[in-house]
Amino acid sequence: MKNKKEELTPKHREKLQALDNLSLGISIVAAIAIGFGIGYGLKSWTGYEWTLWLGIFWGVAAAGLNIQKAYKRAQKTYEGMENDPRYAHRAKHGDKSYNDDDE
Repeated sequence: MKNKKEELTPKHREKLQALDNLSLGISIVAAIAIGFGIGYGLKSWTGYEWTLWLGIFWGVAAAGLNIQKAYKRAQKTYEGMENDPRYAHRAKHGDKSYNDDDE
């Protein structure tokens, strides 16, 4: 019999998280491509070279915002893990298992 926590977690949670991370990469490329398209359209319409660079800047800024949103979402997911008994020792004292050669 499953407990309530297992019933509430989606069956394919890991796959959904992987797709979410993949969508971040796609959104970065798409934001820069859309910014380039807007800049190129503005350059063709106005004739000014700097409008192309303005569009690319907007695309890069939008990509940066997507990264920031993904970071905050990941931070919220792992918030409170330092209070979990399974991870509290590592949070306070560091991970000594990889430093066996140093001793």
